[in-house]
Amino acid sequence: MVSLPARPRPLDLDPARAALVIVDMQNAFVREGGLLDLAGLDVSSAQAVVEKIRAILDAARPAGLAVVYLQIGYAPDLADSGGPASPNWHKELALVLMRERPELRGTLLVHGTWDGAIVDELKPEPGDIVIPKCRYSGFAGTALDSVLRSRGITHLVFTGIATNVCVESTLRDAFFHEYWPILVSDATMQAGPESLQSATLFNVETFFGWVTTTRDLISGLGQG
Repeated sequence: MVSLPARPRPLDLDPARAALVIVDMQNAFVREGGLLDLAGLDVSSAQAVVEKIRAILDAARPAGLAVVYLQIGYAPDLADSGGPASPNWHKELALVLMRERPELRGTLLVHGTWDGAIVDELKPEPGDIVIPKCRYSGFAGTALDSVLRSRGITHLVFTGIATNVCVESTLRDAFFHEYWPILVSDATMQAGPESLQSATLFNVETFFGWVTTTRDLISGLGQG
C-alpha cells in the first residue's frame, strides 16, 4: 500500500489493484489540425498534458498499475454513432462538424484516420489494455467494467482530454460502479474555457472522488 497525497484528504492505494486510465489522448484532442482545433478550441496546453502522462506512465508501469487506454471513434459508415434518433448524433463534436463541413466527412474520429489515432508519444505497449468506445463515457457499451473486475481493480487514476467531457463522464460512471476515482489535475485538459477545468476539479474533490497532481502521484508510487 502507498499513501497518495490528494484532496480532500490522502488516500491509501494498492498499486496491484489500481489502473492508470488514459482518456482519449488522440490527435483529435491534442494536435493542431485535429478535431478540437478545427472546432476553434484552444489546444495550446495539450502538449504539456502529453508530457505529464508520459512521466506518469514511466512511474506507473514499474509500480505495478494496469494501464488502460480509452479511445473514442466511429466506424467509417458511422453505424455506431447512433444515427439521427440518438442525442449523440446531434451533440458529439466530430459528428456535428462532419455534417456541417462536407470536406471533413470521414476524417474526424473515424477508425483508421490520423485524427482518431493515439498520439505517438503515448502509444500503448504490449500488455496495456485498449478499450474502444463510441460515447463519452468509457463504460457506455464497452467491456471496461468486466475487464477491470476480472483483474481485481478497485482504484482508477484518471488522466487525459477533455476533463469536462470524456474524463468526467467516465469518472462519474466509475464512481457509480463502486470504483475509487482519482483525477490528476495537471495531466488533464478541458475543452473550452479554464473555468470548466476548475468546475470538474471541484465536482470530483467534493462529490465523486479525489484530486492529486502528477508530482504527488509519482512521489506516492515511489513509496512502493
